[in-house]
Amino acid sequence: MKRFAPRLLATTLLSVLPLAGCATPATQPATQSPATTAILAPKVIVVAGWENGEDKGDAPGEYQDWVEREHLDEIVPVRGVLRPILRRNPDGVYGLVLRDGATDLMTLALDPHFDLHRTYWIFTGISGADPNTTSVGSVAWARWVVDGDALREIDDRDVPKSWPYGLYAIGADRPDALPSDPNHYGSVTDIEELSKAYPLNQGLARWAFAISRTVKMDDDPEIARRRAAWKGYPNARKAPFVMMGETLGALRYWHGASRNRWAERWVALWTKGHGQFVMTNEESQTNQIEMRLLARRGYVDAQRIMVLRSASNFDMPPPGQDPVRSMGDEGPGQALAFDNNERAGAPVIAELIARWPEYSEHIPSAD
Repeated sequence: MKRFAPRLLATTLLSVLPLAGCATPATQPATQSPATTAILAPKVIVVAGWENGEDKGDAPGEYQDWVEREHLDEIVPVRGVLRPILRRNPDGVYGLVLRDGATDLMTLALDPHFDLHRTYWIFTGISGADPNTTSVGSVAWARWVVDGDALREIDDRDVPKSWPYGLYAIGADRPDALPSDPNHYGSVTDIEELSKAYPLNQGLARWAFAISRTVKMDDDPEIARRRAAWKGYPNARKAPFVMMGETLGALRYWHGASRNRWAERWVALWTKGHGQFVMTNEESQTNQIEMRLLARRGYVDAQRIMVLRSASNFDMPPPGQDPVRSMGDEGPGQALAFDNNERAGAPVIAELIARWPEYSEHIPSAD
């Protein structure tokens, strides 16, 4: 699902609170255990974007399957947060639900009770999916997160006839072209600053994929029935599977074949042809902007970040169907996407924990 994730507040506060000790403690609610003075060093943090209702025992959102199946039974206080966002199990696996978007990442990192320097992160969640590359219920480990927010836009009805759409990079003079003049942005002098591809540790991503690629994914009768409508899209007609592929984050909840074509080309453009568009959601770019900033300031290790997204719906309608009717049609695929996301990530967590003395010092890689 695509949900709005606040970014401005997080980055603004981080810029004025460079030291963890600057935050002001807040009273923790009674449901949380008393704050401890011991430094906590999570081994793995699973990050989810949202949850429906309670964290356990009701209809699941992105967080609940992780909480229940990884036995994240203990609520861990985070300084300055009133409603619990962090849980853990005795093995050192934590779950973080971003109830206030990327602000919660910053809040956790600035809490001096946590040492996150050797923590592995798995950013999870459900997404719209490209029917050219995958199917509903499938799961993808990303090598890049690509930002689809900052760009130039002309209404598609007003663009030159040779243009496929009116979306194009700042500093470029047409769609599907990289920037040529950084000064178009006004305050940028290095063209590399305009990049919208945020690279992850590809060796780590391939390692995670190798562990999870043979995990049996669940399926759903209604989703299986709907796959028949995707004639001419062989990947969209497959039962759920695990793959590697990129995540595009954009606050706009876009939909339709034209925008899907833009997304495919946008990802290929910024990854220099090495990335493949698979998943789209509203928060991945925001989260990675925040994590990159936290890494630059020494709070986290950017080489230990993974992104695992699962498809709850397609980002365009099946052939011959109305995009207005299919826009936001996530319901039938959500539970399946929640389920398979955890199924794919669980063996990776188990491997990290089983060999923690090694992986705490040396990041695993398939390279």
